[in-house]
Amino acid sequence: MIPAAFDYVRAGSVDEAISLIGQHGDDAKFIAGGHSLLPLMKLRLAQPSVLVDIGRLGDLSYIRDAGDHIAIGALTRHMDVEKSAVLAEHVPLLAHAAGHVGDPQVRHRGTIGGSIAHSDPASDLPATTLALGATYVAKGPNGTREIAAGDFYQGFLETALDADEMLTEIRVPKMNGSGWSFQKFNRRAQDWAIVGVAAWRGNGSSGVGLVNMGSTPILASAVSAALAQGASIADAAEAAAEESEPQTDLNASPEYRVHLAKVLVRRALEEASR
Repeated sequence: MIPAAFDYVRAGSVDEAISLIGQHGDDAKFIAGGHSLLPLMKLRLAQPSVLVDIGRLGDLSYIRDAGDHIAIGALTRHMDVEKSAVLAEHVPLLAHAAGHVGDPQVRHRGTIGGSIAHSDPASDLPATTLALGATYVAKGPNGTREIAAGDFYQGFLETALDADEMLTEIRVPKMNGSGWSFQKFNRRAQDWAIVGVAAWRGNGSSGVGLVNMGSTPILASAVSAALAQGASIADAAEAAAEESEPQTDLNASPEYRVHLAKVLVRRALEEASR
């Protein structure tokens, strides 16, 4: 299908991008890789009047060791996240999950910030960074602010970003040797997950993020609480769907998704505990 008509402007800096989005109001959208926004536009599910292209803002493409966390620029491509030696050492779960995003063509163009800001519950990286306890940095006309991943996802394709704000950085705590696992059940390798699980466990703590189990990425805090109270992995996995709201689609019923979530969480925790 063909998108509705729109205007296009290219930003030369972060400040210019924020100024442009402010000038055009709620009908303007940022675009970088475009893999999330353009399909919605083709289906007329999104009809922005202006696209502000931020894809060439090279100063937002980086992966840096920042002490207790790794700082990732919002325009860092999925392929760079996947191949990063820094992430492989300190946050291997995120690097591995990035390798499951789409296919190589998508990973060479799509950005981690675009995936997170789009807030698709079927995407791999929002749930993975949520499980890891990430913090997102947003910049707007009044300066920057930090948003905890747990407070960021507010509804289907809705986030805590204001209309005139731009996601600029993702800060992910170092895993410090914790065990981890990423499980993804889909029909074909490049498809969206029917259900996905990102999990880590170490030093008496854990985190479990669920993909495609509700209208937002889900943090399965009931699983972590059960483990902290001494439950076995099998028993803790039974709590996988307590905070979820699985939907029906062509691929699965809610009941099937609940079953998958329990199975995949158990498998993920077993692998993370080795």
